[in-house]
Amino acid sequence: ETIRAVRDQIAGGATLIKFYADYHWGKGEPSRPTLSQAELDAGVAAAHDAGRLVAVHATTAEGMMRAIRAGADSIEHGYAGTDAVFKAMAAKRIALCPTIGASEAYARYFEHWNGQEPAPESVQENRRAFQLAMKDGVPICMGGDVGVFTHGENWREMDAMQRAGMSAAQVMISATSGNARILRLTDRGQLKPGLLADLVAVEGDPTRDVNAARNVRFVMKGGKVVRTQP
Repeated sequence: ETIRAVRDQIAGGATLIKFYADYHWGKGEPSRPTLSQAELDAGVAAAHDAGRLVAVHATTAEGMMRAIRAGADSIEHGYAGTDAVFKAMAAKRIALCPTIGASEAYARYFEHWNGQEPAPESVQENRRAFQLAMKDGVPICMGGDVGVFTHGENWREMDAMQRAGMSAAQVMISATSGNARILRLTDRGQLKPGLLADLVAVEGDPTRDVNAARNVRFVMKGGKVVRTQP
């Protein structure tokens, strides 16, 4: 059934397959594994056989380990990741998409956090995992789980990553060439001849303060200017 589901999604046009390795089985329950190791192994293998990448939602250490054993390409969230988990990810070059901005948005919506420090434990847990992943050499993907905050405000994740300890320059690399490398998108992510020329210009220096990415003044898509303002 897992293999069939993967193939159905690919037949429908999916270029990347996502699994949920853990989630809440019932209201008020903690996250627990949702797929057996055999199910996840079969699904990842089916996707890879078809040349598709695999992303896995996992917030628990057990869910993450199952995704690692199955050979996932990236793990999303990873809030309860341990040193052993992140070392295993680093060994296989499995990327982490930490979604710190999502943790902060949830804390604002559901815990009435006003943004001042110290942040709630839910946010602190995610920051600690992110810092541990960086220490262990895990490739870091920039993706904010946008939808839990307003579309178009994706800079919130970059800001959260910088505040959690990643340098502004490394955040920008993660969001551009790093993501392109993780997603095997060889035609973008850098500035050099022959690539797509998907470019933005911002007011300020985002390699010093990623909040400069809020102020987009120029957008080029595929070599064509689609937005410009003084």
